[in-house]
Amino acid sequence: MSRVKIGIIGCLGRMGKALTAVVLDHDNAELIGATEAVGNEFIGTLIIHPLTGVQSNIIITTDTDELIKNADVVLDFTCPTATVGHAMIASKTETSLIVGTTGLSTADEDVLREAAKSTSIVYASNYSTGVNLMFHLTKIAATVLDEDFDIEIVEMHHRDKVDAPSGTALSIGKSAAAGRDKGLDEIKESGRDGISEPRKRGDIGFASLRGGNVSGEHTVSFNADDERIEITHKAGDRAIFAKGALRAALWIKGQKNGLYDISDVLGL
Repeated sequence: MSRVKIGIIGCLGRMGKALTAVVLDHDNAELIGATEAVGNEFIGTLIIHPLTGVQSNIIITTDTDELIKNADVVLDFTCPTATVGHAMIASKTETSLIVGTTGLSTADEDVLREAAKSTSIVYASNYSTGVNLMFHLTKIAATVLDEDFDIEIVEMHHRDKVDAPSGTALSIGKSAAAGRDKGLDEIKESGRDGISEPRKRGDIGFASLRGGNVSGEHTVSFNADDERIEITHKAGDRAIFAKGALRAALWIKGQKNGLYDISDVLGL
């Protein structure tokens, strides 16, 4: 099996470093390039394995266009504005794209769908196997438990995360809403503050916590008068997301053009 040529955009961020480590360590993957934003002090230096400190022969550049053109698959966990631009480039070069960027708007997602007509894209809010099983279990629970069970979703992340609720929390909410044959936008409730109206039957509530260096914790609870059911996932290390993204990158090579999610990769 020939190794998959992989490029990483935003290689020095939290996720970028985790992605770099798993790609460098995998026998079936070859890191062929990595980029960072203009002005980063490490532009022009060689990539160093984030865990072992071993120096590679890959120079960090700002040339995202060249990276996308030369790679089989590009990993993008950056920001919505950047990701949309990368998807448009990837559609022209027919380079596969693994997107883990959160906070994308409906319009941004429409750009991914359009780009996926010309290439293959995996787009997911969370690449953890355990979290994606959580989505599946949440939908089942919401299907079985009627609206006597109020649904609340609580998530916690590191102090620097800027979008709330997290993309994963929203995906949990979408799974719960789907279990009740609803769209999340119809029944989403977030940002309670001060004196508010009583909770509406059937709504899905969200709460976001930020602090420390928490990689990600999510709980969905189903609350009736005399019982509560909770499904929780706690991430101890970003490596679990990076491993899932690499799994998607190895899977997507050879797939038909289209927009996929992690459930396609996992066969759920």
